[in-house]
Amino acid sequence: MTTRTTAPPALTVTDVTVRFAGLTALDAVSFTVTPGSVHALIGPNGAGKSTCFNVLSGLCRPATGTVRLGDADLTRLAPHRIAALGVARTFQNIVTTQGTVADNLLLGRHALSRSGFTASALRLPHARREQREQLARAREAAELTGLGPHFDSPVALLSYGDRKRVEFARALCLEPSVLLLDEPVAGMNAAERVRTVEVVHAVRAELGLSVVLVEHDMGLVMRLADEVTVLDFGRVIAHGTPDEVRRDPEVLRAYLGTGAEAEDAA
Repeated sequence: MTTRTTAPPALTVTDVTVRFAGLTALDAVSFTVTPGSVHALIGPNGAGKSTCFNVLSGLCRPATGTVRLGDADLTRLAPHRIAALGVARTFQNIVTTQGTVADNLLLGRHALSRSGFTASALRLPHARREQREQLARAREAAELTGLGPHFDSPVALLSYGDRKRVEFARALCLEPSVLLLDEPVAGMNAAERVRTVEVVHAVRAELGLSVVLVEHDMGLVMRLADEVTVLDFGRVIAHGTPDEVRRDPEVLRAYLGTGAEAEDAA
């Protein structure tokens, strides 16, 4: 995989509002992902986290507001164009195809392919060279995410945690500047969670990209994130370092309610 020699561009969300049939899912949400940082979006169920990720990846268009990656305006671009500009995403539910780990990771390289269908079908020399290069890059992504020993294994035979990492590695194959991780440890056991934290640390250190994650595991968020944005009922109620956010009275109320429980947690 290509290691960055310069910081990735900042991802800036400004006053984004999303409405569904009169329901406001996001209400003037703003935050900035500092280049090269791990930025967590947290909040209770229904807070708007998934809607925000859908806006960032182009699956949902806001009624108002903007999303920018450096100088590029992503606000109303199609998902494939946003991906081409350097934003890759995983999903909460596993989305893999039949075939091997290698087959799945090569799908992530497809957008970077320069050879056309005809050249590939005819196995022209330049197309064969590119196919070897793409396979090598896919193998690097597998090694970086701990999937190297399973590179030629059918995905269907892998453990749940390994299949989640296949999605992670496939997103990395796009060589993004910003990686969106939607609940990366959901459904994992304790050992798999620890391994995933290690992988995120390794990817950030090796590739120098920015990571935005939605996660309910607060222990993981506190260990991984440099900055945290907290949503509640579609609004930003807090932003800061993990230590600042977990002591914020508004955050305690959103998670625990008012009264003695919130006071005890503080």
